[in-house]
Amino acid sequence: MTEQLIYSQLYQLPENLKVEVLHYIEFLLKKQHNQVSKSKQHKKRIFGSAKGKYQLAPDFDAPLNDFKDYM
Repeated sequence: MTEQLIYSQLYQLPENLKVEVLHYIEFLLKKQHNQVSKSKQHKKRIFGSAKGKYQLAPDFDAPLNDFKDYM
C-alpha cells in the first residue's frame, strides 16, 4: 500500500523533482549502508588492555559494615 502511494505521488511530479527524489533515495540507501556497516564492525578485544587503569581497595574482600546485623 505504501509503495503504491509513493508511485502515484511520484508519477505526478515533474521530471526535475523526480530527479531530486532519486537523489534522496540514493542518500537514504548510503546512510542505511553506513549504519549497517558500523554495527557490523567489531573491535578486536585485547587481553590485559585495561591493566593498570583500575585499582581495587586493599580491603575489597572485607565484610561491609552495613551488613554486620546480618552476620
